[in-house]
Amino acid sequence: MSDSMQMGVEFVKVENIKELAELASKIWHEYWPVLLSPEQIDYMVENFQSEKAIADQIENENYEYYFIRSGGENVGYFGLSDKEEYIFLSKLYIYGTYRHRGLGTKAFEKIKSLSKGKNIRLTVNKQNKNSIAAYEKWGFKTIDAVVTDIGNNFVMDDYIMEYCK
Repeated sequence: MSDSMQMGVEFVKVENIKELAELASKIWHEYWPVLLSPEQIDYMVENFQSEKAIADQIENENYEYYFIRSGGENVGYFGLSDKEEYIFLSKLYIYGTYRHRGLGTKAFEKIKSLSKGKNIRLTVNKQNKNSIAAYEKWGFKTIDAVVTDIGNNFVMDDYIMEYCK
């Protein structure tokens, strides 16, 4: 039995994109209202986490997605893109009732094992204090800041963080 199974957590590569898109929408609408408008959340889910967007990322941007399962139930997910010089941790989301139980840390251990020895980079909303604190605890350092126009008069105001092996 794998270590992740003994801990009651499994990481399962996503094959059902529709199931992932539904999970992403639920988690995003639960998580983001404290930082983003409902309109921006809907726009971002449609453009970055819909079935069409996820399929495009997998097909054209070298993405892999994994469900985070606890007790046999999908309670979160993460998405990685293998870039030439680093692994981009694009998404790491867990349902609110499952946060602060160590699942994020276990997911990050899995992400490190999937990173093929490369550094890991991510972007995080500058106001997302809890996630920033978790990333810093895991050894990420802020290396830059970026404001990205994502269309429809919305921007992402992010820090770029990196974990170095």
